Amino acid sequence: MSHGLELGLAQPLPQPGQHHPVLALLERLLGSVNRAMMVPCMLALASAALILSYSVFARYFFKIPTEWQDESAIFLLVGATFFSGAYVQSQRGHIGIDAVAGWLSPAQNRIRILFNHLVCTLFCGFFSWKSWALFAEALHEGHTTTSTWGPPMWIPYAIMAAGMSLLALQFLLEWVLHLEQPGRAK
Repeated sequence: MSHGLELGLAQPLPQPGQHHPVLALLERLLGSVNRAMMVPCMLALASAALILSYSVFARYFFKIPTEWQDESAIFLLVGATFFSGAYVQSQRGHIGIDAVAGWLSPAQNRIRILFNHLVCTLFCGFFSWKSWALFAEALHEGHTTTSTWGPPMWIPYAIMAAGMSLLALQFLLEWVLHLEQPGRAK
C-alpha cells in the first residue's frame, strides 16, 4: 500500500510540455481547473462543518429546529467530494496497492496501467453520463428533496455530473499520456 503524498514518496510527475503540444495544453488546462476547484472544495468542507456545528448547538441549547442544515451540509460535502476527485487523481493522492506492480515486468505493468485507466475512464464516463441524465430530468420535472425545506435535486446532480466529468477527463488524459509516454509513472 502506498501513501505517496503523505510520505513524500510519490514519483515525480512529468512537467507539462514534455510531450505533444496539444496534450501539454490539455494537461495544463485540466490542471488549472483542478487547482481552481480546491479553494471552493476547502470552503465547502469548512462550511459543512460550521453548519452542522451550528445545528447541534442550536438544537441542544436553544431547542431551535434546523430543517435545512442536513441537506445543505450534504450538498456541500457532495460538491467537495466530487469536485476534488480529479485533482486527487492527478496528484496520485489516493491509496494504491503496489503489490501487483512489483510482481509484473515493465511491459506487463504498462498493460495493467493502461487497462486500469481505461476501465476507470469508462466507469467515470458512464457515471457522468447517468448523472447528467438525472440532472436534466430533475431540472425538467422540478424534482425536490422530500424535506420541508425542499431544495431542488438538480443541484447535487449537477455537482456529481460535473465532478465525474472532470474525473473522467483526468483518467482519459492520463490514459492518452501513458500511451504516448510508456515510462510515465501513473
